[in-house]
Amino acid sequence: MSVTPFVITGFRLRGAFPIPFFSSFAELNVRTYVTAEERPGIWFFSLDASSRLAVEAARRNYKLPYFHAQMSIGRGGADIAYSCSRAGAPDRRFEGRYRPAGGIFNAEPGSLDWFLAERYCLYTADRGRLHRAEIHHPLWPLQEAEAAVEENAMPPPDLSLGPSGPSRFSRRQDVLIWPLRPLGS
Repeated sequence: MSVTPFVITGFRLRGAFPIPFFSSFAELNVRTYVTAEERPGIWFFSLDASSRLAVEAARRNYKLPYFHAQMSIGRGGADIAYSCSRAGAPDRRFEGRYRPAGGIFNAEPGSLDWFLAERYCLYTADRGRLHRAEIHHPLWPLQEAEAAVEENAMPPPDLSLGPSGPSRFSRRQDVLIWPLRPLGS
């Protein structure tokens, strides 16, 4: 399981211009890593975003467990302070700081970094049926990161977090997401 804070910028539908107050927003994902029909992908436990419009659009079109949240991102030098508090659920909070701490690299096939970063689809369920959306992006430009999590009440309550794994940072990644499609029968 990973908790992944980031900022989306320039979000838009294909062939459209970015919409003010919709195209840039903070997001925090709680995800795990799954495989269906021999395709490794991501399964989201939750996705919190600062844009109400993005939350509603993603819930409707991708059937993903998106939630509106109050989010703040502060910068001090290379340090990034990230805060997330889910609207209507004040017990669902995240507070942490991170910073890049090394040179840029691409994950080696077969490595843990590859397993965590190089996923090219997402999965969700709708009305009891598994769906997949294809994701296209270049290899992630990763950096080792230093991270300090002060509070993390975002994972589902019935899952306990083990020891923290490696932290990674990426300054930017361009991503294309295709429409959701049902799998098998």
